[in-house]
Amino acid sequence: MNPSEQRKIKVAVLASGRGTDLQSIIDASLRGDIDAKVELVVSDRSDAYALERARKYKIKAVFLDPKGKGRDEYHDAIAKILDEREIHLVVLAGYMRLLPPGFVRKHYGKIINIHPALLPSFPGVNAQKQAFDHGVKISGCTVHFVDEECDHGPIILQAAVPVKDDDSADVLADRILVREHEILPRAVQLFAEGRLKIEGRKVRILPGPTKKSKGNDALYCDGY
Repeated sequence: MNPSEQRKIKVAVLASGRGTDLQSIIDASLRGDIDAKVELVVSDRSDAYALERARKYKIKAVFLDPKGKGRDEYHDAIAKILDEREIHLVVLAGYMRLLPPGFVRKHYGKIINIHPALLPSFPGVNAQKQAFDHGVKISGCTVHFVDEECDHGPIILQAAVPVKDDDSADVLADRILVREHEILPRAVQLFAEGRLKIEGRKVRILPGPTKKSKGNDALYCDGY
């Protein structure tokens, strides 16, 4: 292993679906944009395309069947794999299961989630459609640390996206997804740099380099 690989943190991604957010982290790692490498992908669905993405890049891909297992038992099995692989950061990317309190407490401050809305508004599933149906003028996405409540933990980064008059819920979701693919790898890099400090409900981003915004139709928070 070369020295640059040794400096990279080890990331595990839990995913239940297509894995496009996973792909954004893989791509950023391959470009050298982040000091992190995806070492493991775990899914609760055997047909999740996220597993195929992992295999394509020779990343350890694990399907863990939840059938017949309680929530604690299932996630204890995941925790064992994380320990075996010496994972530094767990990323929830379209993972559709709630983590049990014991798992969260063990890994608190080392689990982040990407959510397709500006939390605390519209937590839970189908957040983009929730926002669209509610008639908001601004939507977006959030990366946050995971705590014991759903879509509730301290916020790391957000990007705001305008809702246009001719949008549909699907069009809005696609526009938000573009920004997810920007702020999620960025949050991983801030973690890798040791620049995220949790202070109660808030995350303070310690001084350091920032990125230039890519989108002319999005607003990014400080720290991006």
